[in-house]
Amino acid sequence: TPSDISTALQLGIEHSVGKLSSKHERDVLMQDFQDIDVVFFPRDGSTSTPAHHHADFTFKTYAPIAFRFFRELFGIKPQDFMISMCDKRLKEIRNPGASGSLFFLTNDDRFIIKTVQKKEAQFLQELLPGYYLNFSQNKKTLLPKFFGLYSYSTSSGQRNIRIVVMNNLLPSVYQYQVKFDLKGSTHKRKASKNEREKKCPTLKDLDFKTELPEGFGVDPTIYDSLTRTLERDVRVLRSFKIMDYSLLIGVHKLTEVSRSWSVSEADSRLRSASGGASSIDAVTATARLGRIHAYTTSGEAVMLFIGIIDILQSYRFIKKLEHTYKSILHDGDAVSVTSPGFYSERFVNFCKSSVFTKRIGKKLRYYYL
Repeated sequence: TPSDISTALQLGIEHSVGKLSSKHERDVLMQDFQDIDVVFFPRDGSTSTPAHHHADFTFKTYAPIAFRFFRELFGIKPQDFMISMCDKRLKEIRNPGASGSLFFLTNDDRFIIKTVQKKEAQFLQELLPGYYLNFSQNKKTLLPKFFGLYSYSTSSGQRNIRIVVMNNLLPSVYQYQVKFDLKGSTHKRKASKNEREKKCPTLKDLDFKTELPEGFGVDPTIYDSLTRTLERDVRVLRSFKIMDYSLLIGVHKLTEVSRSWSVSEADSRLRSASGGASSIDAVTATARLGRIHAYTTSGEAVMLFIGIIDILQSYRFIKKLEHTYKSILHDGDAVSVTSPGFYSERFVNFCKSSVFTKRIGKKLRYYYL
């Protein structure tokens, strides 16, 4: 059950992070990316593992030293990671996509835990050295931040579940009126009637063009910074022949500080959710966090939470077959599954011309509550 998976994961991570803390920090070496730490957790416990109520299981931590570096790079200390992941029960969240993955959220809202397929886990391992290089050179990125890769398998061999830990793009302290999952493609890129009726629907490219024909208007300085970041991130994805990724945008309506809140209370709540930044007037602070001010077509002020998602799709043979088949039936340009180079170019062009537009407006002095 999902509950069994989450509690076994917590046991494994607590052991793994504790074990790692006894090892001195050092530079990451190439072999660290291939390293796998394997620990057996018998039901009755052992000299190094606690007793538990699950069947015997084996827990693997992939590239522990490399992932420790990623966590440290983004200011996540070992103790904080362990507390976030293990202190309280993980919350299961309903799968927003069609992947069939299980999703969990840590109680403090910082991390998303997602089950992945074997080929995705293998691909992430291949990506790690390049990801390490990219993040070392450039922390200002909209790419997913992976903080751990693990697997949990029962002794009977019936289950082998791979789990990745990532940053949570959409903190639940904010209310989102709508989310957009955008690829720059039009073929079947429309939300279902059932999805549209949800309280916070996830809409797609064709819906976006209908709802926001002029896109989101943003300050020219933010626009330039954002599009440069997108172009750089997509170059990284193209170099790994990655495709079929999306730009996820969570839309939160901004309101002036309400009378029931003082400015200091609003600041305090904002600071706790955004890791210390109190004022959201600064262009660089919001852009760095993947959160930017914008205007809708109707002139409404919104805060956008932005990130690139679903990058563990490699352009392998099955994708080539899929594209050839779809191209026979449809206009090849409009099909989502195409070559990595074409996909990246279309994606960036769509973001720059349709999703975001330069708009000079009044200086926003809003707090998001």
